[in-house]
Amino acid sequence: MKINLDDNKLHLRFAPLTLTRPLGNLRMGILCNNERWKMYIPEAEIGFTTEKYLQGKFMQLTDAIQVNASVIPNEEIAAAVFNLEDDSTLFVDKQWIAKRGTGLNKLKFKGETPIILKERWDLFLMNEEVLIQDFDLLTNNRKSQKISKTNTLIGDSKFIFIEEGAIIEGAILNTTTGPIYIGHNAEIMEGSLIRGPFALCDNSTLKLGTKVYGASTIGPHCKIGGEISNVIFQSFSNKGHDGFIGNSVIGEWCNLGAGTNSSNLKNNYGKISSYSYEKLAEVETQQQFMGLFMGDHSKSAINTQFNTASVVGVSATVFGADFPPKFIPSFSWGFSQPFVEFKFDKAIEAANNMMERRSLFLSEVDMKILNYLSTSKKSK
Repeated sequence: MKINLDDNKLHLRFAPLTLTRPLGNLRMGILCNNERWKMYIPEAEIGFTTEKYLQGKFMQLTDAIQVNASVIPNEEIAAAVFNLEDDSTLFVDKQWIAKRGTGLNKLKFKGETPIILKERWDLFLMNEEVLIQDFDLLTNNRKSQKISKTNTLIGDSKFIFIEEGAIIEGAILNTTTGPIYIGHNAEIMEGSLIRGPFALCDNSTLKLGTKVYGASTIGPHCKIGGEISNVIFQSFSNKGHDGFIGNSVIGEWCNLGAGTNSSNLKNNYGKISSYSYEKLAEVETQQQFMGLFMGDHSKSAINTQFNTASVVGVSATVFGADFPPKFIPSFSWGFSQPFVEFKFDKAIEAANNMMERRSLFLSEVDMKILNYLSTSKKSK
């Protein structure tokens, strides 16, 4: 069976996070959506229907069922897609879920309505619900590693799952607000305070005394410290020191310098506006809490203070003596206006310098994607 996760023309709506990946490859809860579909349908081969410049890395499969990538699958949806008849389209209300062949035969899904992402900020708004669903999916009929007696547990231990190789010592773990998932070879250092729901994915670290207020996801190979609340880190990103980040989504290979903070609430408690790559302008979100959205390979200097609902593009280096503007384009150097360009060769050098610390380097296809973004007005 073949499945293509289709961006459904939402590529720019979820930018800057989707400037370097399809919507179906974004992480929330515990898993990326392609990983989630693979768990529900293990025999399926997963591809992507996305922007042409991304297809060298995220390939589209032929003769595949097209599945709306904004849909977070559950067991019923997965079964309906698996059994979808030829030349049929599956709908929930007016939203298409999956299409096989011509799709002319319209079918109504009769099960529980799945989670459907509509806006960039839905990633953190719906993270709690998705994290709990993923926790059940990943831990069903499996046995957790034992919790060390040096930790303090508040709540029921059945809502903590610790994979092999994980280390947790001297932490306070509170499951009364949601489950806690600790991935393979992850580490929670002593003095950390964690309220669920929370996921620390494989090979990631919470540093000494980290405070986690819940509904947060730390993707693989991240190092996190300070204070976080309702945040998603994709993977290979660092926030290793004190500072607050809340109601935010951070891409891959980002680094937030010591003392970096993001405001997530306006002083007047009013509704928030945020930059839209679709509209090329700020749009009203109807949300009261919103922090930082940062694209891959971007970095902030020490003591950077981000305004409420800030958006930072790909490969931007943020530094300066004042508050940065709410929107910082891709490949920006500092945040003086007009923006100074971060030269492509220097951006590639900086990315490889960070990746080399993990014994990795940008692939040729990654550099082609970044080169496209450095020259594309739409992506900035």
